[in-house]
Amino acid sequence: MSPARDRAPRSAGQRLEGALNQVLPRGSRLVVALVVATVAIGVTIWLLPSYTPLTTLLVPLVVSSLMLGPRQLPWFVLFVLLVLAIVVVVQDINVRVVLTVIIIFGLGLLVLLSSLRRSRLGVAGIQGEQMFVDLRDRILRQGGIPALPDEWYAAAELRSAGGTPFAGDFVVTSRVGNRLDVAVVDVSGKGQAAGTRALLLSGAIGGLLSALPPRDFLAGANTFLLQQDWDEGFATAIHLSLDLDTGRYDLRSAGHPPAALRHAGSGRWEVIETEGPILGLMDGVDFAATSGEMRHGDALLLYTDGMVETRTRDIASGIDKMLGQAERLLRGQFEGGAERLIESLGSRSDDRALLLVHRR
Repeated sequence: MSPARDRAPRSAGQRLEGALNQVLPRGSRLVVALVVATVAIGVTIWLLPSYTPLTTLLVPLVVSSLMLGPRQLPWFVLFVLLVLAIVVVVQDINVRVVLTVIIIFGLGLLVLLSSLRRSRLGVAGIQGEQMFVDLRDRILRQGGIPALPDEWYAAAELRSAGGTPFAGDFVVTSRVGNRLDVAVVDVSGKGQAAGTRALLLSGAIGGLLSALPPRDFLAGANTFLLQQDWDEGFATAIHLSLDLDTGRYDLRSAGHPPAALRHAGSGRWEVIETEGPILGLMDGVDFAATSGEMRHGDALLLYTDGMVETRTRDIASGIDKMLGQAERLLRGQFEGGAERLIESLGSRSDDRALLLVHRR
């Protein structure tokens, strides 16, 4: 049977849409629809000036600011203002009408200015927002914990300064065979100011984490940051490489707060000191590993400084408080423990990230 016969016949609606796309692309159809709506509003105002307010013209103006691209939007705004200038002739000129015209022209100017800024991105308002939402979701997915053997539990939590959806702290994970690699990163700055750098860096670090052997990961991330030549081009990070069969781990740090390990036998938390230079400041540096083994019942915490440092408390005091809270909130119940800890600790004016790993 020929491929042509295998194709399902297109419906009448699909054929009509295909014909319309050939005559008038989808983007142009939206412009035409807005122009027709604006003309209809203008004619209504002209014929029924006592019943149709001038502010009705704000409807296509607002819709265009959301839907039209940066090349089409300025011309459409000028068209709306031209319609306003024409229909204002039939109005009884008074203070109210004059103020209405000034307000509409002012809003039109604001839309024009926003279109000029939007032209740097090249997409309409809603499309630009969708792009940022997609990028944010990709960051969160990179921090998602891959499937682990039954004897292992891990969870990561992120909170941004002021509750904004973008943060300078992030977590990336990778599992290759029986090895789990996790990096907790704190980009310089916080909230939206660090969000754009975090977007780029999280993608790069996610790729390096999967592609490089553990001993070369932080060195590769350092090289990448040095090549960016950012004004605030530094970051701290801690990298965990964990063997899921044996529980052996390597910890490497780049100017990051130390990890904390809870020993199931003694029930005590141990701060694991790891030293290394901050990423993005010096070239050709090495990152030494601190090795150990997680036994059954042990738990490991990786976190950013927003969890332990505030304006009135240094990191050492903050770590003591965090471990005290961990002992109180976890108490052998590690599932959901990362969320409980991050909600009870840290500064709400700083980004926070936390990773909890537990061997059952």
